[in-house]
Amino acid sequence: MSGPEEQGPEQAPKPAGEEVELYARRFWPRTTVAEIKAAYGGLEVGETAEASQCRAAGRVLARREHGKACFFTIRDGIEDIQLYANVNTLGAESFAAVKDLNLGDIVGVEGHVFRTRRGELSVMVESWRLLTKSLRPPPEKWHGLQDRETRYRQRYADLIANPQVAEQLRMRSRVIAAMRRYLEDRGFLEVETPILQPLPGGALARPFSTHHNALGVDLYLRIAPELYLKRLLVGGFDKVFEIGKNFRNEGISLVHNPEFTMMELYWAYVDYREIMELVEEMVSVLAEEVLGTTVITADGNDIDLAPPWPRLTVDGLLAQYLGMGLSAMRSDPAAANEALRRCGIEVERGEMFSQLVDKALKHLAWSHLVQPTFVIDHPLELSPLAKKHPEDPLLVERFQPIIAGREIGNAFSELNDPVDQRQRFEGQVEQKEAGDEEAHVLDEDFLRALEYGMPPAGGLGIGIDRLVMLFLGLDSIRDVILFPQLRPEGF
Repeated sequence: MSGPEEQGPEQAPKPAGEEVELYARRFWPRTTVAEIKAAYGGLEVGETAEASQCRAAGRVLARREHGKACFFTIRDGIEDIQLYANVNTLGAESFAAVKDLNLGDIVGVEGHVFRTRRGELSVMVESWRLLTKSLRPPPEKWHGLQDRETRYRQRYADLIANPQVAEQLRMRSRVIAAMRRYLEDRGFLEVETPILQPLPGGALARPFSTHHNALGVDLYLRIAPELYLKRLLVGGFDKVFEIGKNFRNEGISLVHNPEFTMMELYWAYVDYREIMELVEEMVSVLAEEVLGTTVITADGNDIDLAPPWPRLTVDGLLAQYLGMGLSAMRSDPAAANEALRRCGIEVERGEMFSQLVDKALKHLAWSHLVQPTFVIDHPLELSPLAKKHPEDPLLVERFQPIIAGREIGNAFSELNDPVDQRQRFEGQVEQKEAGDEEAHVLDEDFLRALEYGMPPAGGLGIGIDRLVMLFLGLDSIRDVILFPQLRPEGF
């Protein structure tokens, strides 16, 4: 707790009668509301902590007058506390000025702590100072679709009005911090790779492009850091990870935002089996640390994140929910096309086998996977960067963790054969020439790196936004991003 002896003259509240500065330079030292509650939360009704001199600051959110006294509620971050001011303590001029405060103004006060006869922990204001004058009143309430859109657009107002939203977004930061600690404790090194890249690689997605004037070249916002992180494996790093933004020029939905946060890691000398063990342990550890439990609720279902998680194959899921396995879909795409249509899934003319498989999984299988599940062993055509399965060359060692019907990540046994990788890239180029805008490009420098020799490795990408949505039981990715992408106002 900060006492009055610690303050310098420039921090002292201005006495009544002096010119009021509408936008103060500082108010320090100060006592947070959390510190006040921690220190004096045990006060009994009507009890005063005489030696509790504190300096609190926050935004005025409510006020009420009662004769020669008035009560204010201020919010410091997400914590609220009541202020009590009266004319006897402040004097007539200062009390008249404090009564003129508007909702939204930010004030600093000095006083002692007590609990009112109604049981409210409060600060008795002995002196005060206006710190910031608000020219707009704080929003009163938010409801309905239109207001929800406004909340995303004016996140600052949303945070003022809805402390639970601020707490959700703080939870996101805690998840990221806990994930970073988990990985560093297990020997992973955090690195940074380029966001502006000469070639878009590491995933099947349409990129955003820009132009670098000094170099005179077109560049792309990264769709994934994968190929750069693998270059580090070639160079001798054996456990690396990156937490950062990826950008994909695709649609916006409840689970898609064109810029999103991904954790991607690579671990030398293991394959996708060790990565599965890491994922099921890491997710449960994060939930325990951040939420205090491994049991969460999503869409009304209790979900237990504790390992082990079952492993189900892509082929088995397609056979169960589409009525056709991978072999039948590959040999007769027209029949697969018709089967999808019968299930009510829109299919466009000319969609390839890989696209049909992807649609069948997302629209038919995922909704049945409520408890944490690894979907493993994907078709080769869907995974140009993954190692072939030793028991079936038309499959790759890949998995997707699915929880509450949503993908939260993607992982492979990483392909490290440069000849095979070149052939895969060439196949992707053919798909791109045939009209697939999301097909992978051929990256000669990455192939050159593989020719130096990359150790066997497992790789993983976890969508931070989706993981936080899962932990908090939210249905929209916009609720866990501070400033989600929106169409510009008036556009």
